[in-house]
Amino acid sequence: MAQPALTQASADTSQKTSIPRVLTYAGAIVAFLIGSGFATGQEILQYFTSYGFWGVFGSGLLVLALMTYVVVEFFIVGQAKKFDRPSRIFHYYCGKYLGTFFDYFSVLFVFLSFAVMVAGAGAVFEEHYGLSKFIGGVGLAVVVGITVWFGLKSLVDVIGKIGPLIVVIAIALGVLGIVRNPGGIAVGNALLPGLELTQASTNWFMSGLSYVGFCMLWLAAFLTALGKTARSRKEAACGGLIGSVVFSVACIIVGLGLLAHIARVNGTEIPMLVLANDVSPLLAAGISVMILAGSTQRQSRCYGQFPPASTPKISQASST
Repeated sequence: MAQPALTQASADTSQKTSIPRVLTYAGAIVAFLIGSGFATGQEILQYFTSYGFWGVFGSGLLVLALMTYVVVEFFIVGQAKKFDRPSRIFHYYCGKYLGTFFDYFSVLFVFLSFAVMVAGAGAVFEEHYGLSKFIGGVGLAVVVGITVWFGLKSLVDVIGKIGPLIVVIAIALGVLGIVRNPGGIAVGNALLPGLELTQASTNWFMSGLSYVGFCMLWLAAFLTALGKTARSRKEAACGGLIGSVVFSVACIIVGLGLLAHIARVNGTEIPMLVLANDVSPLLAAGISVMILAGSTQRQSRCYGQFPPASTPKISQASST
Protein backbone atom coordinates (compact mmCIF):
# COMPACT_ATOMS: atom_id res chain seq x y z
CA MET A 1 0.00 0.00 0.00
CA ALA A 2 2.95 2.33 0.58
CA GLN A 3 4.31 1.83 -2.95
CA PRO A 4 2.03 4.40 -4.71
CA ALA A 5 3.02 7.07 -2.19
CA LEU A 6 6.69 6.29 -2.75
CA THR A 7 6.17 6.40 -6.51
CA GLN A 8 4.47 9.79 -6.25
CA ALA A 9 7.24 11.09 -4.01
CA SER A 10 9.87 9.87 -6.48
CA ALA A 11 8.04 11.53 -9.36
CA ASP A 12 7.92 14.81 -7.44
CA THR A 13 11.63 14.78 -6.64
CA SER A 14 12.56 13.85 -10.22
CA GLN A 15 10.85 16.96 -11.59
CA LYS A 16 12.97 20.09 -11.56
CA THR A 17 11.24 23.16 -10.19
CA SER A 18 10.99 25.80 -12.89
CA ILE A 19 11.39 29.35 -11.58
CA PRO A 20 9.40 30.89 -14.48
CA ARG A 21 6.52 28.48 -13.79
CA VAL A 22 6.62 29.24 -10.06
CA LEU A 23 6.54 32.98 -10.76
CA THR A 24 3.67 32.48 -13.21
CA TYR A 25 1.66 30.66 -10.55
CA ALA A 26 2.44 33.40 -8.02
CA GLY A 27 1.35 36.06 -10.53
CA ALA A 28 -1.88 34.19 -11.23
CA ILE A 29 -2.71 34.11 -7.51
CA VAL A 30 -1.98 37.81 -7.08
CA ALA A 31 -4.01 38.66 -10.18
CA PHE A 32 -6.94 36.62 -8.92
CA LEU A 33 -6.96 38.32 -5.52
CA ILE A 34 -6.99 41.75 -7.10
CA GLY A 35 -10.42 43.26 -7.56
CA SER A 36 -11.99 46.69 -7.29
CA GLY A 37 -11.90 46.46 -3.47
CA PHE A 38 -8.11 46.29 -3.32
CA ALA A 39 -7.51 48.52 -6.32
CA THR A 40 -9.72 51.34 -5.01
CA GLY A 41 -8.13 51.12 -1.56
CA GLN A 42 -11.47 50.61 0.23
CA GLU A 43 -10.66 47.00 1.10
CA ILE A 44 -7.33 47.99 2.68
CA LEU A 45 -8.87 50.99 4.40
CA GLN A 46 -11.65 49.00 6.05
CA TYR A 47 -9.70 45.86 6.96
CA PHE A 48 -6.32 47.34 7.87
CA THR A 49 -5.83 51.11 8.00
CA SER A 50 -8.96 51.93 9.99
CA TYR A 51 -7.47 50.15 13.03
CA GLY A 52 -4.24 52.15 13.02
CA PHE A 53 -0.88 50.54 13.76
CA TRP A 54 -2.50 47.38 15.13
CA GLY A 55 -4.60 47.05 12.01
CA VAL A 56 -1.77 47.55 9.53
CA PHE A 57 0.80 45.39 11.31
CA GLY A 58 -1.41 43.13 13.45
CA SER A 59 -3.97 42.30 10.77
CA GLY A 60 -1.27 42.43 8.11
CA LEU A 61 0.96 39.83 9.78
CA LEU A 62 -2.05 37.68 10.70
CA VAL A 63 -3.20 37.73 7.09
CA LEU A 64 0.35 36.98 5.94
CA ALA A 65 0.56 33.86 8.11
CA LEU A 66 -2.95 32.52 7.49
CA MET A 67 -3.10 33.43 3.81
CA THR A 68 0.21 31.69 3.17
CA TYR A 69 -1.05 28.52 4.85
CA VAL A 70 -4.40 28.58 3.04
CA VAL A 71 -2.96 29.27 -0.42
CA VAL A 72 -0.19 26.67 -0.17
CA GLU A 73 -2.58 24.05 1.27
CA PHE A 74 -5.22 24.50 -1.46
CA PHE A 75 -2.57 24.55 -4.16
CA ILE A 76 -0.87 21.36 -2.92
CA VAL A 77 -4.17 19.50 -2.53
CA GLY A 78 -5.18 20.51 -6.04
CA GLN A 79 -1.85 19.23 -7.36
CA ALA A 80 -2.12 15.93 -5.48
CA LYS A 81 -5.83 15.08 -5.87
CA LYS A 82 -6.62 16.49 -9.31
CA PHE A 83 -10.37 16.62 -8.66
CA ASP A 84 -12.73 16.30 -11.61
CA ARG A 85 -14.46 19.48 -10.41
CA PRO A 86 -12.60 22.25 -8.51
CA SER A 87 -15.48 22.60 -6.03
CA ARG A 88 -14.74 19.06 -4.81
CA ILE A 89 -12.24 20.76 -2.53
CA PHE A 90 -15.14 21.60 -0.19
CA HIS A 91 -16.16 17.94 0.07
CA TYR A 92 -12.54 16.95 0.65
CA TYR A 93 -12.28 19.14 3.75
CA CYS A 94 -15.87 19.25 5.01
CA GLY A 95 -17.44 15.97 4.02
CA LYS A 96 -20.49 15.26 1.91
CA TYR A 97 -23.17 17.42 3.53
CA LEU A 98 -21.21 20.40 4.85
CA GLY A 99 -19.09 20.32 1.70
CA THR A 100 -22.24 20.53 -0.44
CA PHE A 101 -23.38 23.50 1.62
CA PHE A 102 -20.10 25.36 1.07
CA ASP A 103 -20.18 24.41 -2.61
CA TYR A 104 -23.51 26.21 -3.08
CA PHE A 105 -22.66 28.95 -0.60
CA SER A 106 -19.48 29.79 -2.52
CA VAL A 107 -21.59 30.43 -5.63
CA LEU A 108 -23.88 32.73 -3.63
CA PHE A 109 -20.83 34.46 -2.14
CA VAL A 110 -19.38 35.11 -5.59
CA PHE A 111 -22.68 36.65 -6.67
CA LEU A 112 -22.82 38.89 -3.59
CA SER A 113 -19.19 39.90 -4.12
CA PHE A 114 -20.10 40.79 -7.67
CA ALA A 115 -22.36 43.49 -6.24
CA VAL A 116 -19.29 44.97 -4.52
CA MET A 117 -17.39 44.95 -7.81
CA VAL A 118 -20.26 46.69 -9.57
CA ALA A 119 -20.35 49.33 -6.84
CA GLY A 120 -16.60 49.85 -7.25
CA ALA A 121 -16.98 50.39 -10.98
CA GLY A 122 -19.82 52.83 -10.35
CA ALA A 123 -17.65 54.75 -7.87
CA VAL A 124 -14.90 55.11 -10.47
CA PHE A 125 -17.28 56.60 -13.04
CA GLU A 126 -18.85 58.95 -10.52
CA GLU A 127 -15.79 60.13 -8.54
CA HIS A 128 -13.16 60.24 -11.28
CA TYR A 129 -15.07 60.82 -14.51
CA GLY A 130 -18.04 62.74 -13.13
CA LEU A 131 -20.53 60.38 -14.77
CA SER A 132 -23.46 58.50 -13.32
CA LYS A 133 -22.40 55.54 -11.19
CA PHE A 134 -25.12 53.49 -12.85
CA ILE A 135 -23.25 53.69 -16.17
CA GLY A 136 -20.14 52.15 -14.61
CA GLY A 137 -22.05 49.49 -12.71
CA VAL A 138 -24.20 48.38 -15.61
CA GLY A 139 -21.24 48.51 -17.99
CA LEU A 140 -19.14 46.21 -15.81
CA ALA A 141 -22.03 43.77 -15.37
CA VAL A 142 -22.54 43.57 -19.13
CA VAL A 143 -18.83 43.02 -19.88
CA VAL A 144 -18.53 40.26 -17.26
CA GLY A 145 -21.72 38.62 -18.51
CA ILE A 146 -20.51 38.60 -22.11
CA THR A 147 -17.10 37.26 -21.09
CA VAL A 148 -18.55 34.37 -19.11
CA TRP A 149 -21.37 33.57 -21.53
CA PHE A 150 -19.15 33.31 -24.59
CA GLY A 151 -16.17 31.83 -22.75
CA LEU A 152 -13.77 34.55 -23.83
CA LYS A 153 -10.89 33.15 -21.82
CA SER A 154 -8.30 34.89 -23.98
CA LEU A 155 -9.83 38.25 -23.04
CA VAL A 156 -9.78 37.29 -19.36
CA ASP A 157 -6.14 36.25 -19.72
CA VAL A 158 -5.16 39.58 -21.25
CA ILE A 159 -7.05 41.57 -18.62
CA GLY A 160 -5.70 39.30 -15.88
CA LYS A 161 -2.15 40.41 -16.60
CA ILE A 162 -3.19 43.79 -15.20
CA GLY A 163 -3.52 42.20 -11.73
CA PRO A 164 0.21 42.00 -10.92
CA LEU A 165 0.65 45.45 -12.48
CA ILE A 166 -1.96 46.85 -10.09
CA VAL A 167 -0.05 45.36 -7.16
CA VAL A 168 3.22 46.90 -8.36
CA ILE A 169 1.62 50.32 -8.81
CA ALA A 170 -0.26 50.03 -5.50
CA ILE A 171 2.98 49.20 -3.65
CA ALA A 172 4.73 52.11 -5.40
CA LEU A 173 1.92 54.49 -4.42
CA GLY A 174 2.02 53.19 -0.85
CA VAL A 175 5.78 53.73 -0.65
CA LEU A 176 5.47 57.22 -2.16
CA GLY A 177 2.68 58.03 0.30
CA ILE A 178 4.97 57.04 3.18
CA VAL A 179 8.05 58.83 1.79
CA ARG A 180 6.16 62.04 1.03
CA ASN A 181 4.70 62.24 4.53
CA PRO A 182 6.52 59.88 6.94
CA GLY A 183 5.34 61.81 9.97
CA GLY A 184 1.77 61.46 8.75
CA ILE A 185 1.65 57.82 9.84
CA ALA A 186 1.86 58.70 13.53
CA VAL A 187 -0.41 61.71 13.04
CA GLY A 188 -2.94 59.62 11.16
CA ASN A 189 -2.91 56.97 13.88
CA ALA A 190 -3.72 59.68 16.44
CA LEU A 191 -6.52 61.10 14.27
CA LEU A 192 -8.33 57.78 13.77
CA PRO A 193 -10.52 57.90 16.94
CA GLY A 194 -12.07 61.16 15.75
CA LEU A 195 -12.80 59.96 12.23
CA GLU A 196 -15.90 58.08 11.11
CA LEU A 197 -14.27 55.25 9.22
CA THR A 198 -16.08 52.09 8.15
CA GLN A 199 -14.45 49.07 9.79
CA ALA A 200 -14.76 45.45 8.75
CA SER A 201 -15.13 44.20 12.34
CA THR A 202 -15.05 45.28 15.96
CA ASN A 203 -11.29 44.81 16.31
CA TRP A 204 -8.19 44.26 14.18
CA PHE A 205 -7.85 40.56 15.05
CA MET A 206 -11.35 39.67 13.89
CA SER A 207 -10.85 41.87 10.85
CA GLY A 208 -7.78 39.85 9.85
CA LEU A 209 -9.65 36.58 10.32
CA SER A 210 -12.59 37.90 8.32
CA TYR A 211 -10.30 38.98 5.49
CA VAL A 212 -8.68 35.57 5.19
CA GLY A 213 -12.11 33.94 5.52
CA PHE A 214 -13.66 35.58 2.49
CA CYS A 215 -10.44 35.15 0.50
CA MET A 216 -10.65 31.40 1.21
CA LEU A 217 -14.02 31.22 -0.53
CA TRP A 218 -12.56 33.06 -3.50
CA LEU A 219 -9.46 30.90 -3.65
CA ALA A 220 -10.65 27.36 -2.90
CA ALA A 221 -11.92 26.27 -6.31
CA PHE A 222 -9.51 28.48 -8.24
CA LEU A 223 -6.36 27.15 -6.57
CA THR A 224 -7.62 23.57 -6.80
CA ALA A 225 -7.95 23.95 -10.57
CA LEU A 226 -4.63 25.76 -10.83
CA GLY A 227 -2.88 23.12 -8.70
CA LYS A 228 -3.77 20.41 -11.22
CA THR A 229 -1.32 21.98 -13.66
CA ALA A 230 1.64 21.98 -11.24
CA ARG A 231 4.16 19.24 -11.99
CA SER A 232 5.27 18.73 -8.39
CA ARG A 233 4.34 19.44 -4.79
CA LYS A 234 7.36 21.73 -4.45
CA GLU A 235 6.39 23.76 -7.50
CA ALA A 236 2.86 24.22 -6.17
CA ALA A 237 4.09 25.15 -2.69
CA CYS A 238 6.63 27.68 -3.97
CA GLY A 239 4.11 29.35 -6.28
CA GLY A 240 1.53 29.58 -3.52
CA LEU A 241 4.07 30.87 -1.00
CA ILE A 242 5.41 33.66 -3.21
CA GLY A 243 1.94 34.74 -4.37
CA SER A 244 0.49 34.98 -0.86
CA VAL A 245 3.54 36.76 0.56
CA VAL A 246 3.60 39.35 -2.21
CA PHE A 247 -0.11 40.07 -1.82
CA SER A 248 0.06 40.31 1.99
CA VAL A 249 3.10 42.61 1.93
CA ALA A 250 1.28 44.78 -0.60
CA CYS A 251 -1.65 45.09 1.83
CA ILE A 252 0.67 46.26 4.62
CA ILE A 253 2.52 48.82 2.48
CA VAL A 254 -0.67 50.26 0.97
CA GLY A 255 -2.21 50.33 4.46
CA LEU A 256 0.68 52.48 5.74
CA GLY A 257 0.47 54.78 2.72
CA LEU A 258 -3.23 55.38 3.33
CA LEU A 259 -2.65 55.89 7.06
CA ALA A 260 -0.12 58.63 6.28
CA HIS A 261 -2.86 60.52 4.41
CA ILE A 262 -5.88 59.37 6.40
CA ALA A 263 -7.37 62.86 6.77
CA ARG A 264 -7.50 63.25 2.99
CA VAL A 265 -8.66 59.77 2.03
CA ASN A 266 -11.35 59.64 4.71
CA GLY A 267 -14.77 59.87 3.10
CA THR A 268 -13.55 59.17 -0.43
CA GLU A 269 -14.82 56.16 -2.35
CA ILE A 270 -11.51 55.58 -4.12
CA PRO A 271 -8.66 56.35 -1.68
CA MET A 272 -5.98 55.14 -4.10
CA LEU A 273 -6.89 57.88 -6.56
CA VAL A 274 -5.98 60.45 -3.90
CA LEU A 275 -2.46 59.01 -3.69
CA ALA A 276 -2.27 58.69 -7.48
CA ASN A 277 -3.36 62.29 -8.06
CA ASP A 278 -0.51 63.46 -5.85
CA VAL A 279 1.88 61.90 -8.34
CA SER A 280 0.14 62.65 -11.63
CA PRO A 281 -3.44 63.10 -12.87
CA LEU A 282 -2.48 60.89 -15.81
CA LEU A 283 -1.53 58.09 -13.40
CA ALA A 284 -4.88 58.53 -11.64
CA ALA A 285 -6.65 58.08 -14.98
CA GLY A 286 -4.65 54.90 -15.60
CA ILE A 287 -5.51 53.57 -12.13
CA SER A 288 -9.21 54.14 -12.80
CA VAL A 289 -9.01 51.99 -15.95
CA MET A 290 -7.12 49.25 -14.11
CA ILE A 291 -9.74 49.17 -11.37
CA LEU A 292 -12.38 48.36 -13.99
CA ALA A 293 -10.16 45.74 -15.62
CA GLY A 294 -9.30 44.16 -12.29
CA SER A 295 -12.98 43.85 -11.41
CA THR A 296 -13.76 42.23 -14.76
CA GLN A 297 -11.02 39.60 -14.64
CA ARG A 298 -11.75 38.44 -11.10
CA GLN A 299 -15.47 38.05 -11.62
CA SER A 300 -15.05 36.35 -15.00
CA ARG A 301 -12.68 33.79 -13.53
CA CYS A 302 -14.87 33.17 -10.52
CA TYR A 303 -18.03 32.56 -12.53
CA GLY A 304 -16.22 30.45 -15.07
CA GLN A 305 -14.27 28.53 -12.38
CA PHE A 306 -11.28 28.41 -14.72
CA PRO A 307 -7.60 28.91 -13.96
CA PRO A 308 -5.92 31.59 -16.07
CA ALA A 309 -6.00 30.86 -19.77
CA SER A 310 -2.19 30.86 -19.86
CA THR A 311 -1.96 28.05 -17.32
CA PRO A 312 -2.82 25.14 -19.65
CA LYS A 313 -0.02 26.26 -21.92
CA ILE A 314 2.37 26.02 -18.98
CA SER A 315 1.18 22.55 -18.08
CA GLN A 316 1.88 21.28 -21.55
CA ALA A 317 5.56 22.12 -21.30
CA SER A 318 7.38 18.89 -20.64
CA SER A 319 10.36 20.33 -18.82
CA THR A 320 11.96 23.71 -18.54
